[in-house]
Amino acid sequence: MLKVGLTGGIGAGKSEVSRLFVSHGAVLIDADRIAREVVEPGTPGLAAVVAEFGPGILTAEGTLDRPRLGSIVFNDPDRLAALNAIVHPLVGARSAELEGLAGPGDVVVHDVPLLAENGLAPLYDLVVVVDAAPETQLDRLVRLRGMTESEARARMAAQATRAQRRAVADLIVDNDGPLEDLEPQVLRIWAELRERAGESR
Repeated sequence: MLKVGLTGGIGAGKSEVSRLFVSHGAVLIDADRIAREVVEPGTPGLAAVVAEFGPGILTAEGTLDRPRLGSIVFNDPDRLAALNAIVHPLVGARSAELEGLAGPGDVVVHDVPLLAENGLAPLYDLVVVVDAAPETQLDRLVRLRGMTESEARARMAAQATRAQRRAVADLIVDNDGPLEDLEPQVLRIWAELRERAGESR
C-alpha cells in the first residue's frame, strides 16, 4: 500500500485532483468529510465540542453551527487549539480505520487541506501538492465560490504560504491553467504512484 498525502491551498483545485485520482482507482480518505462526520448529532465528538464551547454552538436542530463555531476559533489560537484537540484525534482514528480496509497494492490518497500547516508530511510515503499562483486562487474564490475579495484574501492568509506547501511536496501538480491541462498531469503522477505502490508490496 502506498500512503499519499494530497494538499493544496484553497482554490488551487485539490478537490478536482482527488476526484481524478479516484476515477483512476485511488482509495480516497477525505479529512474534511471525516471532520464533519465525527461531530454529527449523537456522536461523542459533538458532545465533547459542546462541553468545551457551550450549547450556543448548536443550531435549533441540534447540529453543529459551523459559522458560529468558526467565528469563535478563527482569530483565537487557544480556542482553535482546544477544538483541534477534540477533532484531530477522532479524524486520525477514523482515517486509520478506513486505511485498514485498503488492499496491499492500493494507492491510498489522504486529502488533507492543512497538511503543511499541521506538519503532517511525515505520516505519508509521499506528498502531492496541487499548486496555483495566489492570483489564480483569488480569481477562483471570487468568481467560482462567490466570496468577496477581502474574504478570499483572509482565507488564503490563514493557510500556509505557497512556498511552505511546495517545501513539503514530493510531486507537484501545476493547476494554474485550464481544466484540460490538469488531467494529463494527474495521469502521469498516477502512473508513478501505481509503480511505487507495486514496489512497496
